[in-house]
Amino acid sequence: MTDRSLPVHATATDGGSGFPGTSGAAGAVGAADHPTAHAWAALGGPAELLERVAFHGPEDVLPSGLPVRRLARATVAVCSLAAAELAAHRAGGLASGAEPALDPASVPAVRVNQGAVATAFISERHLTIDGRTPVSFAPHSGFWRTADGWVRTHANYPHHRTRLLSALGLAADAGPEQLAEALGKLPAEQVQERAYKAGALAVAVAPVSQARHPLVEQLEIGAEAGSAPVRPLGEAPVDRPAAGIRVLDLTRVIAGPVATRTLALLGADVLRIDSPRLPEAEDAHADTGFGKRSARLDLAEPADREVFEELLATADVVVSGYRPGALDTHGLSPDALFARRPDLILVQLCAWGWTGRWAGRRGFDSLVQAGVGIACHEAAPDGHPGVLPAQALDHGTGYLIAAAVLRALTDQRTRRPGGRHLRFSLAGTAAWLLHGIEPEAPRESPDEPYDPTRWLAETDSAYGRLRHALPPIGYQGGPTDWSRPPGRWGTDEPVWL
Repeated sequence: MTDRSLPVHATATDGGSGFPGTSGAAGAVGAADHPTAHAWAALGGPAELLERVAFHGPEDVLPSGLPVRRLARATVAVCSLAAAELAAHRAGGLASGAEPALDPASVPAVRVNQGAVATAFISERHLTIDGRTPVSFAPHSGFWRTADGWVRTHANYPHHRTRLLSALGLAADAGPEQLAEALGKLPAEQVQERAYKAGALAVAVAPVSQARHPLVEQLEIGAEAGSAPVRPLGEAPVDRPAAGIRVLDLTRVIAGPVATRTLALLGADVLRIDSPRLPEAEDAHADTGFGKRSARLDLAEPADREVFEELLATADVVVSGYRPGALDTHGLSPDALFARRPDLILVQLCAWGWTGRWAGRRGFDSLVQAGVGIACHEAAPDGHPGVLPAQALDHGTGYLIAAAVLRALTDQRTRRPGGRHLRFSLAGTAAWLLHGIEPEAPRESPDEPYDPTRWLAETDSAYGRLRHALPPIGYQGGPTDWSRPPGRWGTDEPVWL
């Protein structure tokens, strides 16, 4: 299937927050790099700006049986282009109301280095803290043989490990050997469903799915009546096109935090809010917490809820990575948010897509790879399931989210005011990788050797001395590093700067 034929986005203009039932085609592909043009069209970007994009650097990166390199560089390219587009508008002061179309020549040139992209897409693996390399997956996470196939588990968080062991009738202190023995006696789908009912995480390794989840779904809120004017933005430095934008970050793990880490790089005031009831892996925050601040609020406590509402009242963007419906019980459903803030940019991220029987299930990149057939596609000759060379669904979706927010900021002020509701899923990015990007012919030899150390840096932080990947965003005059290292998770004051 070619890049032109996969439905990747759905758009609508609506006074509420209901999405259309089907997604439309992405539109014409007008650039030499089809995945970049495809993603840019899905985000509603002006096709004429694609001429500003070019790639360079090593090509022998992120090797896979699937076109991971093409996905990775395309997601970074559209994010870079969205940043450059916003920077061009703000160079002269971005006021509300329709503006003349940009002359493409006024948009900073986008030059994406594939080595920088490859390094950033495995940033969690490059991270060291005072010389120590964090462990990405816990002993109870991984692929396991079952009575009829394979299953993938995710038990990095203690509560997920406890639930998984309980679902299988094992003691809370059971080791990986006991887990393997129990799983080997059960069918994979039975393990999957028992884990789901227990709030644990296990997914049967499945053949390649033909499901076509959209890459992005976009909805304009209140725009047809002009009822939701947006806050004007003045001039901003080219390396900080999101300066003055307040982002409420309600995300965890990788995809959402990569998105908000990128917005922070571009000048946004990003404040991450977590519940004190949920644990967090501080090593993960040391990787994704660059440029932003982090606080803890319990929305069930009246005092904390009041603080949260004050933050929400002046936020420009909310990015949520919780399961569909998880925040509704706190009065934070999309309809409730837009009723109070019709000018809001709301981004929602889920694992399995927004429709179908799996829509409300928990999930992580590794589990989606197993469930949609990537693990089967990448299997070894002996049948052992395989993985992508990076958590590419997470990282790729993260850069797409950041790009969508940047485009929405521009679109609100140059085309139509009003709110924007944007929805993403790891399954949508997986469908694009599996069915929407043509693989390239094998290259005889790499044009340029890949040395990741070129895109690594060291900085002191509250966690100690960090070696970390540099940001891959590349446009003329753009930022080359974050303004601040990560602070300790959950220790900042819940206030805007």
